[in-house]
Amino acid sequence: MQYAAAAGTGVVHLARPGRPAVVTPTVAELTGPTRGTVVLPLRLMWGPERSFDLDDPDQLLWMYENVLRESTRSDDLRRFLNGRVLRRIWSALNLPRGVRAAWERRHPSLAAGDRRAA
Repeated sequence: MQYAAAAGTGVVHLARPGRPAVVTPTVAELTGPTRGTVVLPLRLMWGPERSFDLDDPDQLLWMYENVLRESTRSDDLRRFLNGRVLRRIWSALNLPRGVRAAWERRHPSLAAGDRRAA
């Protein structure tokens, strides 16, 4: 499991109090679906509506936000997220500060993509 610690500080970025943000070593290993319907397990989405149509831009963002915030293991990230999609929608995602910081620290190209889009 990869927890993203600030370089040299030992500080772990938190998805929320008590939960470290989980980040994969590479974005390329995120090979999840890009189309169709995805049903998230209860551990990632607690509400009754756990089904997401990835062809609907709003549902796609909502699913990615939940997976990035709630994942406690890299396997879930690899299973449900797609690296190309993540790069494309990164700047539109509404993420906790700790999750965004952890991912951008490990994958600076995500933050660089934000600057290019601005």
